[in-house]
Amino acid sequence: MLMRTTLAGLMLLAASAMAQPAGPGRGPGPFGGARFLGAEAGMPGRVVKNAPYSADVVTETTQTLPDGNRIHQVTTVKMYRDSEGRTRSEQSLKNLNGLAPNASLPEVVFINDPVAGANYALNPSARTANKSAWMRPAMAMGRGAGRGARRGGGDNPNVKTESLGSQVVEGVQADGTRTTMTIPAGRIGNEQPIQMVTETWYSADLKTVVLSKRSDPRMGETVTRLSNVSRAEPPATLFQVPADYKVSEAPRQGRGGAKQ
Repeated sequence: MLMRTTLAGLMLLAASAMAQPAGPGRGPGPFGGARFLGAEAGMPGRVVKNAPYSADVVTETTQTLPDGNRIHQVTTVKMYRDSEGRTRSEQSLKNLNGLAPNASLPEVVFINDPVAGANYALNPSARTANKSAWMRPAMAMGRGAGRGARRGGGDNPNVKTESLGSQVVEGVQADGTRTTMTIPAGRIGNEQPIQMVTETWYSADLKTVVLSKRSDPRMGETVTRLSNVSRAEPPATLFQVPADYKVSEAPRQGRGGAKQ
């Protein structure tokens, strides 16, 4: 019973996350969205058309403890996007941070279908799916842009951004950017300045980030990359709920978050 409850909670959390707006930036990529999804399904944002691909999204986190001990975790999500902007991600729940590595949790699948106006969270082992409404791009981008504008606030002397030029990353041409954010000494009780460095490599052909590195002395290092990239059009069946699945529909959210 506990296992079923945990899985149901994760599926509902995922279905809810899929309706949330994307943050500001160049558009949806595999590294945006809810952290535990590890992929763009879950934060639709604008629809990316005519840039199909499939790839493994591999995320490695490394944290060094004060006694020298290291925590190293790896998660992999299989990601697909078709020419119409539909996305599909596949992930094993047992690889999620905070869950026992030997937990008998199944694989879950998330489908974001802007063409049909729906998102799905699938449980292949139980042959069930949770359906929720897809948020239209104008609403998602509008809200995301608003939050970004409030955070921007003009030039910040503690943030430095530099171009890293272009190079082939994971088999595709990409443009690199490095952003260094400094927390001045004393800002949060720190005796010395703290620097957080984020390096991002964006492919204009794929219209997505292919490599991202983030280093934060408080949290460790996180590297997310695309591997086994294929530019071929994924099969249409990947973005459809199988006919024998039992589909339940989440209540629609009205203004102010009220259920309808």
